[in-house]
Amino acid sequence: MNKPSHLVEFEHMVLGRHQLGSEKRRRQADRLERSAYIMLSRIQAQGPMSIGQLSEAFLLDASTLNRQTASAMRAGLLERIPDPDGGMARKFRLTEEGERRLDEERETHVQELDKVFEDWSADDVEAFARYLQRFNTSVERLSGQPWPRS
Repeated sequence: MNKPSHLVEFEHMVLGRHQLGSEKRRRQADRLERSAYIMLSRIQAQGPMSIGQLSEAFLLDASTLNRQTASAMRAGLLERIPDPDGGMARKFRLTEEGERRLDEERETHVQELDKVFEDWSADDVEAFARYLQRFNTSVERLSGQPWPRS
C-alpha cells in the first residue's frame, strides 16, 4: 500500500461516494438524474447521436439506452430527428427545454463546487482541474472512449 496509485485509488473511491448539494436539492423533481445529466452532456458536446453511437460512447447495451432516451423524450429533454448527415439511423438532439435544464443543472454543479473550493486559491483550483483532465484523458486513452472536449 505504499505506491502512489494506492492513494489515488482510495481518493477516487471516496470521490465516487460524494453527492454535492443539500439533501433537499438532490430530491427536487427538477434535478436531472446522474445518467440523464451525463447523456445530455455528451449529446450537447458531440451533437446529435444515434442509439448505436450512444452505445459505443457509454459501453451500454441498446436496451438500456432505449429506456434512457425514451425517459428523456417523455420529459421533453430530447427529440428524435433524421440524421443530419443523411444516414439511415435517427438521432437524438437536445430540445430547448433539454438545453435549459442541462445548463441549469451544470450551473448548480458549479455553484456547489464553488462552495467546496471556497478556501482554495484560483491557482489551486486550476491546477486541480488540469490534473483531473489529465487523469480523465489517460483513462479515456486506455479505454478508447474519449470524451469530446472543446
